Amino acid sequence: MTAETGLAALWLAAALAALQVLLGVLALRRDMPQAVGAIRAVAIVQGALAAIAMAALINAFLDTDLSVALVVANSHSMKPWLYKFAGAWGNHEGSMLLWVTILGVAGAAVAKFEHRLAQPTLVATLAAQAAIALGFYAFLLFASNPFARLNPAPADGAGLNPLLQDLGLAFHPPTLYAGYVGLSVAFSFAVGALVTRDVGPAFARAMRPWVLAAWIFLTLGITAGSYWAYYELGWGGWWFWDPVENASLMPWLAATALLHSVTVLATRDGLRAWTVMLAVVAFSMSMIGTFLVRSGILTSVHAFAVDPRRGAFILVLLLLYIGGALALFGARVGTVRQGKLFEPFSREGSLVANNLLLTVILGIVLIGTFYPIIAGAFDIQLSVGPPFFDSTAGPIALLLVAVMAVGPLLRWRRDEAEALIQRSFPAIAAALFAGVGVFLLGGPIGVLPLAGVALAAGLAVASVAPLAKRNLARAPLHLWGMVIAHLGIAVSLAGMAISTAYTQETLLAVGVGDPARIAGYTVRLEGVRPLVSDNWSALEGRLAVTDDGGARFVLRPQVRYFTTPVTTTNESAIATMWNGQLYTVLGALGDDGRWQLRLWWKPFVTLIWLGGAMIAIGGALSLVGHQYRLWRTKQRAEAFA
Repeated sequence: MTAETGLAALWLAAALAALQVLLGVLALRRDMPQAVGAIRAVAIVQGALAAIAMAALINAFLDTDLSVALVVANSHSMKPWLYKFAGAWGNHEGSMLLWVTILGVAGAAVAKFEHRLAQPTLVATLAAQAAIALGFYAFLLFASNPFARLNPAPADGAGLNPLLQDLGLAFHPPTLYAGYVGLSVAFSFAVGALVTRDVGPAFARAMRPWVLAAWIFLTLGITAGSYWAYYELGWGGWWFWDPVENASLMPWLAATALLHSVTVLATRDGLRAWTVMLAVVAFSMSMIGTFLVRSGILTSVHAFAVDPRRGAFILVLLLLYIGGALALFGARVGTVRQGKLFEPFSREGSLVANNLLLTVILGIVLIGTFYPIIAGAFDIQLSVGPPFFDSTAGPIALLLVAVMAVGPLLRWRRDEAEALIQRSFPAIAAALFAGVGVFLLGGPIGVLPLAGVALAAGLAVASVAPLAKRNLARAPLHLWGMVIAHLGIAVSLAGMAISTAYTQETLLAVGVGDPARIAGYTVRLEGVRPLVSDNWSALEGRLAVTDDGGARFVLRPQVRYFTTPVTTTNESAIATMWNGQLYTVLGALGDDGRWQLRLWWKPFVTLIWLGGAMIAIGGALSLVGHQYRLWRTKQRAEAFA
């Protein structure tokens, strides 16, 4: 009955989404403010039903219910329970159900907790959110039913892609989806504000925490996904510009621009139309990412390459939602009153520059991702890889970092160049000191990595400058959030630049007892032994590593063999030191009795993910800080009332 319960919950949720849209339209057309209570209740129940459907699917996977086709195709009885659990969304149908569940729950959260929006705008927002959900409910019910039965049930399932049987994949997709779908809330807010012509600071203050929450989840999801690809795929690189990696990067770039834009609107009443447009663009990038991964138009280890007809369904949804929103924007942008003006040389001006540079990078990534796909449609085979993205997006990203360093040092409304130079002196000195020091002492290094190291140092100093001369214990929490997030960018940039410039790699064939040298470490293969686990067997190499100081440790890379489905994977073994990682991969056994061994030394590569965590923590502090300030303001108002 679990599958039937899940399917019934999906149908009921879809019906309530339709009712929610209808209530919203009636309430707006007939000016029925009393409908707010009803639409709130419907949204909450709809979200609960979507969650019940997801819980039913997870239960089917945990029980290995082989009468459910999705379980048969993506699980088997011998799989560890964690991967049975994660297997519920490690496939096309399950991931889409998770997508719509987060969508429904996000709508329910807006209905439950959002009390700052004007009632008509809230009604329009909830109706827009329900309209998005309705399309995805239809997609699940008519094109991708996760609860379809098999009769007769087979004796066992086919198993989950072994590359997805990893702890990181148990948590990476839900985090990323929370970010993707969280942007749907910003989109719905924008549509609601356009419908009611209510674009202003109050609307922005209501929307900002939802954007910030989505951005935090996206940051965490991308950071975790980057590390998973690094250690699980055996690539030895932290970003490969894979189309599916780009699919998550594009919404993050748009959300970052939106986050800064909505802050200007909330605090300075500027960038009204631009903020609304960015909210539409950010969710558009989420939809495009969904289309990329699930349309079957590309092949990637991350992608659920499925029936292209399903991709056509998503494409129709994308055109419907985004086209409709853009049409609404075009029709109503004339009614969006201009906000307050500011001088170009001001903090607002730097945020505009920040937005424009992020948009340019977004455009480059979008073009680079889709160009091979479009060319393929004309039987032209080509690839766009790291050389293109590094040479085009890289310099603009560095310019963006420079703007980011200067921005917080500028005053609101207008500033003077001479005063800015004085305030920027410590950051400029730090950048010059780091750049010259690395150039003179760091050995051969490319122009972009050198600029990256210098800008990272300058940004680090500039990031903490807003705390200067302050009582740190009394500094607002949201200020701490901004400082830590910007400092996280500096830390990540330093890790990217240093690891890119100084990574060492060697590929060799070794027999038992043969030594190999890399970056001051001697690696000796002491033997290879067989291993057997619940659902895989393996050959595990024992690598004795000795550094030049005499310290010893052991690494154990594996070659794993899965039978359901039949797959061979290379599991890297990584040693983390304070100044980098030694990354080892065991390859195949050659005819001459020697093993292939690939070694990398990645200096300071861990800074990349440390910085990512700092960015997310900074966002969380900012979110809590803003909410605490609102709560304090409300408390004081009630005390004076």
